[in-house]
Amino acid sequence: MDISQKQIMDTAQTVQVIVFDLQDEKYGVEISQVREIIKPTQITRIPNAPDFVEGVINLRGQITTIINLRKRFNMEPKEVDGNTRIIVVEYDNAVIGMMVDTVNEVKYLSSKDIEHLPSIITTRSEAKFLKGVGKLEDGLLILIDLNKVLNENEIEGIVYE
Repeated sequence: MDISQKQIMDTAQTVQVIVFDLQDEKYGVEISQVREIIKPTQITRIPNAPDFVEGVINLRGQITTIINLRKRFNMEPKEVDGNTRIIVVEYDNAVIGMMVDTVNEVKYLSSKDIEHLPSIITTRSEAKFLKGVGKLEDGLLILIDLNKVLNENEIEGIVYE
């Protein structure tokens, strides 16, 4: 086996994730799910929107719904500060921003460093958003699936086309 074949095999077993913080915990999302990362701008509140919806922004001419992942995961809300970021994702032809405390870095995780969730966690309601746990040198990383953060009914109710 030459080097290029080995590199291709290694790449197939590696996941590139964006690491971000929510309430002192590290989370990760596959980079393939992310369109861009932006700093918060003026958010316009939407009357009668679910609690976790911060509002909408104008993202280069496209109205984009912003949800707060702290609120979505039933965590204590936090004021927006200089570290707050919005991870912009495309879901079912809709653009949605996910507000997080801070974005740290991009990491490569080998498939052998990703474990399934323990059964005690999978019984919690937030578990439907989670994909697994990644092992890093300096701790653990909770992997989430941004496509599962909202269900179809919720998306229909908050996305503007």
